[in-house]
Amino acid sequence: MAKNTYKADNTPTPPKNIRSNTPSNKASKKEAASENEEAPERSKFAIKEYFQDRRFQLVAGMFIMLFSFALLLAFTSFLFSGRDDQSLVESLWDTSIQDSGREVENLLGIIGALLSYLFIYKWFGLASYLFLPIFFLTGFRIVYQSSPINIGTLIKTTFYFLIWISTTFGYLVLALNEETYLAFLSGGIGFDIAMYLDNLIGWGTPFLLLFFLLAFIIYFFNITKIHWFAPATADAAEVPLAVAAEEETEEELEEEEIEELEEEEEIEELEEEEETEEEEEVEEEEEWVIERKEPVAVKNSSELQIESPVEEPMVQVPAASDELSLVVEKPEEEDGDELPANLENFNYDPTLDLSSYKYPTFDLLNEYDGNKVVQVTKEELEANKDKIVETLSHYNIGIASIKATIGPTVTLYEIVPEVGIRISKIKNLEDDIALSLSALGIRIIAPIPGKGTIGIEVPNKNKEMVSMRSVLSTEKFMKSDKELPVVFGKTVSNEVFVVDLAELPHLLIAGATGQGKSVGLNVLLASLLYKKHPSQLKLVLVDPKKVELTLFNKIERHFLAKLPDGGDAIITDTKKVIHTLNSLCVEMDLRYDLLKDAQVRNIREYNKKFVERKLNPNNGHRFLPYIVLVIDELADLMMTAGKEVETPIARLAQLARAIGIHLVVATQRPSVNVITGIIKANFPARLSFKVSSKIDSRTILDAGGADQLIGKGDMLFAHGDMVRLQCAFLDTVEVERICEFIGSQRGYEMAYKLPEYSDDEAGQEKGDFNFSEKDPLFEEAAKILVMHQQGSTSLLQRKLKLGYNRAGRLIDQLEAAGIVGQFEGSKAREVLIKDEYSLEFHLKGLNQQ
Repeated sequence: MAKNTYKADNTPTPPKNIRSNTPSNKASKKEAASENEEAPERSKFAIKEYFQDRRFQLVAGMFIMLFSFALLLAFTSFLFSGRDDQSLVESLWDTSIQDSGREVENLLGIIGALLSYLFIYKWFGLASYLFLPIFFLTGFRIVYQSSPINIGTLIKTTFYFLIWISTTFGYLVLALNEETYLAFLSGGIGFDIAMYLDNLIGWGTPFLLLFFLLAFIIYFFNITKIHWFAPATADAAEVPLAVAAEEETEEELEEEEIEELEEEEEIEELEEEEETEEEEEVEEEEEWVIERKEPVAVKNSSELQIESPVEEPMVQVPAASDELSLVVEKPEEEDGDELPANLENFNYDPTLDLSSYKYPTFDLLNEYDGNKVVQVTKEELEANKDKIVETLSHYNIGIASIKATIGPTVTLYEIVPEVGIRISKIKNLEDDIALSLSALGIRIIAPIPGKGTIGIEVPNKNKEMVSMRSVLSTEKFMKSDKELPVVFGKTVSNEVFVVDLAELPHLLIAGATGQGKSVGLNVLLASLLYKKHPSQLKLVLVDPKKVELTLFNKIERHFLAKLPDGGDAIITDTKKVIHTLNSLCVEMDLRYDLLKDAQVRNIREYNKKFVERKLNPNNGHRFLPYIVLVIDELADLMMTAGKEVETPIARLAQLARAIGIHLVVATQRPSVNVITGIIKANFPARLSFKVSSKIDSRTILDAGGADQLIGKGDMLFAHGDMVRLQCAFLDTVEVERICEFIGSQRGYEMAYKLPEYSDDEAGQEKGDFNFSEKDPLFEEAAKILVMHQQGSTSLLQRKLKLGYNRAGRLIDQLEAAGIVGQFEGSKAREVLIKDEYSLEFHLKGLNQQ
């Protein structure tokens, strides 16, 4: 028995060999058990992650492609050396592999001889060559993530002909009674099937094989009519006569009818083939599963009515079937003046340029644990209700009824005051209610538009994270028929909020640093990428901060547009921003000329006419994609360029709506010198995250409230009515996955080219400058600027004691003469001549002109 040892305070210590049952030991046991349970899950996750590794996929795909070439070599070698190698392969288990490998004659050794023996001699004969395209295209699809042929259709067709060809050769070998020498033609499986059919139906076997071949041709090519034995007059009677001249004879009319009939039949067969291929792909896809979450009902003994709205139906789309298709209406009969007659029955489909393009899938987005219906406890609701009622009662404001609507981040309490209570009295108690609830972000809506109630928005203690996946996968977004659908997040009533950027038509975004402005831009861009084909949408991205939008460089050849100078698609330089904005103005003018020629009023009508082939591309007409200009930080551009940026932005905002150019401008400093009156007047839709002051809130929204938001994606959207939203969260890793998925696919040869823009004003001034009409102080002013190496108007004012207008004219003349550079905003102009000697030489050259 172990002895107890005593310390100085005479407290016994437990023996070392006796296990303690203290709570800490119990907790450690639980932790060990949980770790043992999680170990298999971690191993499964590691295996899954290993197979999803892109490097493993590349190696596996290349191996499968090389394996197909190895089989081709082995099969071909077997045709010449198979009889000699057969005995070695059959006795493989009785001898060593090395000895058999020395004697075998197959070019791939004993492995090639064994594979050829199984595939050709034992199984399918010469039809085994059909396995080669399956292996090669499977590896090709894994490596390049695309395939020129539908793999599913190829596998079905291949296995059909494996059986048919091997059976046909088997019957041939059986009829010739040469199974000893010709067995490689059919293989063992084909010979056995042929023998079974011969014993069953005898001479009917070749007719049965011919019947199966004809059945395959009818189903594969979707043949619905056979005109071999039908009279020509009967066929011609079914087709309406074309427009004929009065001078044509009846025989000529019949010949024309027969030719038109044949052309229409060919077109019908092509359309039916495309429809059958689409139906086969749809059958392979899984059906959409629609789930609806039940509303959370909270019973309350008091007068408080709690509404927890029903979630949007979630559309769970499998990863392999996340493709969207552009549905184009078929046009009516058209005149054949502009286009060939054989194209009139087909609508133009702009997506055919990238027909293999696949839309991003939902599995690229994270699914967070917090993405659940927010659980606001009954105690929290009751406590907030009591405090609101108590605070209002202190000011003699009675309440007839009150109810609560639970949202992702705030709960909306709708109160109906008693008769005779002034609304402004409740509105002035905003700070008192916030003090009693001990909460930030209290906002009073008095009254709620469209309702006879007053709303009080109170932040929840436990806030819900609104993931991008949860809002994109909803039926409201996926089945939206909007031109440019954008999903921002969820409203206070927990409904998914979707707007059409084409109807806004421009959006102004503001918010302090770190409040979710950049995430909001990523959400907007991701919404467009999930719904639009590269042929339908182009993005012009301006990022003065140089780090926010760089991830979208990977989709340059799919969605981005840029100047034809070959620079980066993400525009960061101020001068290039000015040129890009002016280039968009040129594009706008060109598009309006096209609309004028087509006699339409907007881009929808124009593209509809072009799709229906009513506009001839030879006359300069083309399909017009939507162009969305995104500027991440306007304040920096206004500081460095000022009017040079403001003017084209205002011009685009005023005129570009009808021709499909839309602006999204964001800034973290919504002051009046950044968001000027001209810009503000042309941006009817405003989106504001949390700002620092009421003045900023009024600048961006023309109303208060943005300064009382709680941050982290909490925002106000104003377009007519003001709506409070919780912005969806889209992590940088998710944006990178989406861009990599799109960028890895085949794109256009280059980014969409905007029209060239050249700043001709300086050149024109220089060419029009007459040295004889120069200012008397021209040469003295030039010497002053060269001496100080500073092209400043204020410098000339001080040194020459001139007024601003004359000093400005001198600067313009010096610029036209090539002595100072162009205007650079608040900076001084660059002096192009470095010393007085060079200046004198330059002035002599001007005098000689």
